[in-house]
Amino acid sequence: MTVAQVADPYALRAEDVQEPPATLRGRLRRLGPGMVLSAAVIGSGELIVTTSMGARAGFALLWLVILSTGVKVWVQMELARWTILNGRPALEGYSLVPPRIGRMGWINWLWIGMDFAKMFQRGGIIGGTAAACSIFLPIVGEPLGGASMAIWVIIVTLSGVLLLQSGKYPVVESAAVISVAIFTLTTVGLALGLPLTEFGWGPGDLGEGLSFTIPAGTLGIALAMFGATGVGADEMTTYTYWCIEKGYARWTGPDDGSPERVARAEGWLKVMRLDVLASWIVCTLCTLSFYAMGASVLHPQRLVPEGNEMIVTLSRMYTDTMGPWAQYLFLIGAIAVLYSTYIGSTASVPRLWTNTLGLLGVVDWADPAARTKVVRLLTWCLPPIWALFYLFVQSPVLMVQIGAVGGGVFLLGVVIAVWRLRSTGVDPRYRGNPLLTVALVLSSAAITFLGVYALLEVFDLNPL
Repeated sequence: MTVAQVADPYALRAEDVQEPPATLRGRLRRLGPGMVLSAAVIGSGELIVTTSMGARAGFALLWLVILSTGVKVWVQMELARWTILNGRPALEGYSLVPPRIGRMGWINWLWIGMDFAKMFQRGGIIGGTAAACSIFLPIVGEPLGGASMAIWVIIVTLSGVLLLQSGKYPVVESAAVISVAIFTLTTVGLALGLPLTEFGWGPGDLGEGLSFTIPAGTLGIALAMFGATGVGADEMTTYTYWCIEKGYARWTGPDDGSPERVARAEGWLKVMRLDVLASWIVCTLCTLSFYAMGASVLHPQRLVPEGNEMIVTLSRMYTDTMGPWAQYLFLIGAIAVLYSTYIGSTASVPRLWTNTLGLLGVVDWADPAARTKVVRLLTWCLPPIWALFYLFVQSPVLMVQIGAVGGGVFLLGVVIAVWRLRSTGVDPRYRGNPLLTVALVLSSAAITFLGVYALLEVFDLNPL
């Protein structure tokens, strides 16, 4: 069967509509995009930035971890609602937000700038995965020596490309579900077991973590953590593509103005909200677990993950609590976490760039065959570029923080886009839940405040 003969997930046709499940069990069977999102989110930000923050600040910033993972999902949910109702991915929505610069909106250009910053982060993810693999199984020389690291960087990069070169959503979802299961069980299990060790945490630590203070010297990494943990702006954007490729928009069908379509849309929106909730639970549990391990094990010993030794330092969270043998348990979890994020990026970024090229008139995005061809081409081209970024910088923690700051700035543009699209592209019939509206207002306000604060810090303009 050729690409042209396969039903186009980005086309809304009356013959493709399906009635949404009416039971919780039926809705659970239709989940999927959220697990792809979790696989992409729980990686660089959680394992590297959040753990580093716990190592630096102890439990003092626990409140910011909770805020970071919880405050963004309402914006994500609103953006996904627009996508499902209109059958168009986020980047096309951003192009509708004035002012336009050339063929695209200003938020699209902001995304391009953010994505170049994210190349550092993706390179750091590849480097972190390669470091974990090299320690687990050094191929040539020392585990973190140049030869072994270079070989593992090539293996990690090429394996992801080969796994996803088909560009098919079911492959992405299957890989994500397996990765999420592995790293969730490993990470949460160890964090819950910490109180049984000499590095245990207790009620006093939790009280300190909920005191809403920012210790001196931790503001920079705190801002990076807010951009890197939880659902970032790029993941919110990508989530709309997974919702479409899963089928939520296609099963809702084109808007014919009928009551049946309204009911059908409400049903699939309920599935999407449950999908977001499941993803949020997984992300929050894993993020809190990583932070607790950094604060409980690394902070008292003044160990901060840095450079290529990052993986060795992070492994102390396991070896110091369970013995030397636990390093292998940590490495398996670290590889699953970091590699899943790499897989998520390798699957999503080529789609976003293909859509961007479509908006610029370079690619016919509406042609499934042309779209798939370009996605496959970029799947081969982009990951090697990210790997070169790592080989040049050789500092996964710094690279992840650079990408995190870029993502935090882009969040401001996404918030503006969400409110514009809500007012122009979402029928009032679908905006009737006042609780969701209040949550969106609070979420937008928190993101805007912290985003502006981050900008002032970056350009040294903070008057406080």
